[in-house]
Amino acid sequence: MGPDALTDLRFVGYRRKLIEEIRERGIDDLETLQMFDRVPRHLFLPEGVWPRAYEDGPIPIGFGQTASQPSLQAYYLSLLAPTPNDKVLEIGTGSGYLTALLALMADRVYSVERVRELSARARKALDTMGVKNVALLVGDGTIGWRKYQPFDVVVVSAASPSIPNALVDQLADEGRMLIPVGSRESQDLVLVRKTGFVVTEEVVKGECTFVPLLGRFAWDGEAGAS
Repeated sequence: MGPDALTDLRFVGYRRKLIEEIRERGIDDLETLQMFDRVPRHLFLPEGVWPRAYEDGPIPIGFGQTASQPSLQAYYLSLLAPTPNDKVLEIGTGSGYLTALLALMADRVYSVERVRELSARARKALDTMGVKNVALLVGDGTIGWRKYQPFDVVVVSAASPSIPNALVDQLADEGRMLIPVGSRESQDLVLVRKTGFVVTEEVVKGECTFVPLLGRFAWDGEAGAS
């Protein structure tokens, strides 16, 4: 990690306050909370929104995309519980903040983003942090990343009208996936588990709002997942 990225005194207090807000929202898993103390969120956001970097809310990052609410990302991590042996597929690199959190918890992270500029920004921030176990791809996230399948964890950070079969197919045995499913206006957060040939789906959170997942097996459109 860059020498001043984590210790920048302008942001340390705000980051600790954010962690307390996440804890107050019911995420009390110590390992998950520690990850949020190790990743300086402002590095993954445009400098113009740095004053809001440690708010517990979504923040615009350009191209019609947003950086998701940190407490929701903490909820993702607490449900999926990536381990140091896990291989993770992330659909929608966006700012790269969740990518960095996943990289601290898992063995390898493969992240797909449709918007080339966002992928490039994320790579720059990840390099600043010294993150080495992340591979980025610019492309259609709805088809996954077959070259590196199967994945123990799949995280989809944009809303799909249904669960893309391509992503289910790329889950490892005992793999799990989180994906928002529904209309463009409102979605349910669905936890998918795969055991052998059996795939189960469980709604773990209702009435969510994500940017749309765009691609061959989701919505048509011009922007990318975040």
